[in-house]
Amino acid sequence: MEFPDLGKHCSEKTCKQLDFLPLKCDACEQDFCKDHFTYAGHKCPSAFKKDVQVPVCPLCNVPIPIKRGAIPDVVVGEHMDRDCTNHPGKKKKVFTYRCSKEGCKKKEMLQLACVQCHGNFCIQHRHPLDHGCRAESCPASRAGVQARRASESKLSGSLNSLSSSWLAQRLRWKLKR
Repeated sequence: MEFPDLGKHCSEKTCKQLDFLPLKCDACEQDFCKDHFTYAGHKCPSAFKKDVQVPVCPLCNVPIPIKRGAIPDVVVGEHMDRDCTNHPGKKKKVFTYRCSKEGCKKKEMLQLACVQCHGNFCIQHRHPLDHGCRAESCPASRAGVQARRASESKLSGSLNSLSSSWLAQRLRWKLKR
């Protein structure tokens, strides 16, 4: 018992198989069996309308827009030659942070900013005393000002008491030699 009205024949010229669950191609709108429903399976002449691929640059992982009918390999090659940010011929500079101290031309890989003056310095000049920080009048906190004043007054008081001490005499004796 056959049902001639059920199913459709495959539109592929070499197949013509009767299929009860045919698949319709969304590009050419013909019916195909399970073996021929892909664009490549039936060599669809309208596949370029639907089968759009966006190639990705292998160097910078950026999708590259392509006009219809263009060859993806050629467009990706042109992108790599002109627009690619990660070009193998271009070398990125590693030492980019230049020291802000006058006369110093050193560059560092990492930014070493001064907390007080916010300048960028090399490893040798990173401390405020090493680069002659001009922002000493406005330190990070009031506690810092009080601590500095207290240490300065203790230092001057201790120098006066050392003048008569044995240590001061010993230092004078070494200087005379």
